[in-house]
Formats: sequence, structure tokens, C-alpha cells
Amino acid sequence: MNAPLPVVRDVPSLRNEIAAWRKAGLRVGLVPTMGALHEGHLSLVRTAKEKADRVVTTLFVNPRQFAPHEDFERYPRDEAGDSAMLASAGCDLLYAPDRAVMYPEGFATNVIVTDVSTPLEGEFRPHFFGGVATVVSKLLLQSLPDAAFFGEKDYQQLQVIKRMTRDLDIPVAIEGCATVRESDGLAMSSRNAYLNADERKIAARLNLIMHDAIKAARAGAAIASAEAQASRHITAAGFTSVDYIAIRDAETLAPITDLSRPARILAAAWLGKTRLIDNMAV
Repeated sequence: MNAPLPVVRDVPSLRNEIAAWRKAGLRVGLVPTMGALHEGHLSLVRTAKEKADRVVTTLFVNPRQFAPHEDFERYPRDEAGDSAMLASAGCDLLYAPDRAVMYPEGFATNVIVTDVSTPLEGEFRPHFFGGVATVVSKLLLQSLPDAAFFGEKDYQQLQVIKRMTRDLDIPVAIEGCATVRESDGLAMSSRNAYLNADERKIAARLNLIMHDAIKAARAGAAIASAEAQASRHITAAGFTSVDYIAIRDAETLAPITDLSRPARILAAAWLGKTRLIDNMAV
């Protein structure tokens, strides 16, 4: 049985632990999460452990990433279960601050990343990336790891974080890690737990439709045509609605008309009350 994972809940305690590792000459990796952990998160911890001597995982359900109508209150929370999973994956320390630590009374700063945050998710959740950039910048500066590890499943978020750390000269390497999928190809997500049995079967169609759109674009179909056909197929598969399915420049997420540069297909669609996102390299 794994020993209980050490937990710290304030910035001085976090920095004291990391300072001791630094004094011993150890390399430090950081894995930020909102909890409700699954194999995708644990794969980030294992990757971090391969590339660093010590790994800190953060657990903070960030209220600034949720609009008033979104699922902040019902977002799944299980610190004890998450902690046990992290210990089994080789994590060395859990940083689990409460809201007052992250946003103390009088907190008045927002980090806004323009351009790459504007399209796609930025259109449908305009509050979201400001919340992400603010909390991630704080977590990076609170811990100052050598590297921080993020899943490519949230691809636009990853690009926003890369741009932010570069623009603000935050001395942390940002590492993107491949999306972990269920056996039927559905991207692992904490929100998959919201799906009922029938919705779960429909959800598996999303990645297949995206693969078909990639094939069409590679075969010479116009980008806009491949996107439109994929949107129709998502609706026909039983999804409630489609926010977007788009083939974009892989770095800037700007619209493209051909595949002369690296590209990415990104999608967001609703199944009942659950919003699913996914992306793949084109």
C-alpha cells in the first residue's frame, strides 16, 4: 500500500518543500489539475516523473474558469480519492490551496492573453482563458518548477499557457502531453462522468467523425467543406448541438485554407447537459 501523499495548502509550505528539493539539486515538475482525476491526469504525473526528480500536483477547482451558468458547484470533487491515485502514480506532493489562498480578499489582477485565446473556446466561453491564465500564472510563480505538464486534450488552453509563459518570461518549460483516450477513442475527461449510458455510446462517435474530416482535408477537400460535413455528422450522430468543429493553424489557431502548415482539428459539442471537447493533429 502506498504511503499517504503529503499535502500542503499554503504558499510558504509549498515553497519550503520545493526549496529543500532544490537544495538537494533535484529537478521539479508541476502538474496543475482541478481534481476529479482520471488516467489522463495520472499519465501527466508519470511523464513528469520521468522528466523530473520530484513532482507536485496541484488541486484547485478554479471558480474563475466557470461562468455563472456553468457547472462549478456540481464539478466532481474527491480529494481523498485523488490523493490516493496520485500516490500510486508516483506524485511526491499535493498542493491543495483553498479559494482564500489563491484569491485573497482584495485580489484585483487578471492575466489576459489575446490572439490565441480569441477564437473557438474564446467565442463560446469568453471568460474562460482569463481564468486559466490567471490561476496558472499564480501556480507557476508560487512553485517555480523546472517544467509544468499539461494535456493536449485541452489544446487551446495549452497554446494560451505557452504564449503567456513566453510573453511574461516565466522561467518554466511548458510540456504538452498526448491526449489519453478510452478504448473506444473518447478523450478522457472529468466531465465524462456526467454522461448517461446512451450518451456515452454517442460520445464515442466524436473522434471518429474528426478522423473522417482529417481524411477529407488530406484528400484535397476544401477546409470549409470538411468542417461543414463533420458538423452535420456530429448532429446526425445524436449530439444535441455543435459549438464548433474547425481545422486551424496548429500554433495560432487562425483559420486556414490549406494544409501547407501544421494544422489541428478542434471540436466542441453538447450531449444533453454535457459539453465535450476534443482535438487531433491534422
